[in-house]
Amino acid sequence: MKKKDKFVSSKRSQEEMIGFALIIIIVAVILLVFLGISLRQPQKETVESYEVDSFIQAFLQYTSDCKDNIEYLPIQKLVFRCIDNEECADGRDACDVLNSTLTEIGKESWKIEEGRPLKGFDLEIISEKKTIISIKEGNITKNSRGSSQDFFKAGNSVEITFKAYY
Repeated sequence: MKKKDKFVSSKRSQEEMIGFALIIIIVAVILLVFLGISLRQPQKETVESYEVDSFIQAFLQYTSDCKDNIEYLPIQKLVFRCIDNEECADGRDACDVLNSTLTEIGKESWKIEEGRPLKGFDLEIISEKKTIISIKEGNITKNSRGSSQDFFKAGNSVEITFKAYY
């Protein structure tokens, strides 16, 4: 092989290496652009309706620390004890226990903090057009998701309304 042929072969190898390096750089830039776009997408901004519905169903089954003579009462039974102005077995007012339990559940389930999408919530329990419990936390905004649940017992109708504001 002549010296000239070695030079041409060496030059082609250098051109191929530069081309390969350019391809790697282009692919890396494209990957960085996609990574940047995916990281910029905001976190979940809204509360979904199914979350609100599920919350109401879940807290109605939650067992409070109010006990009748036999068992600890779930929130749903405690609501009716509150409507009937009854007390727990330990002498506490059923409405006070209901209010404190629901406030605690709401604060733990729907955290309102700086940088989080949730801005506030509103929970109301109404029986026969009389407000039994009203819990409002955080800021009330124009954007909300809400749900309501109706149930009856011995002629008492109860409507539970919950709204989450974002």
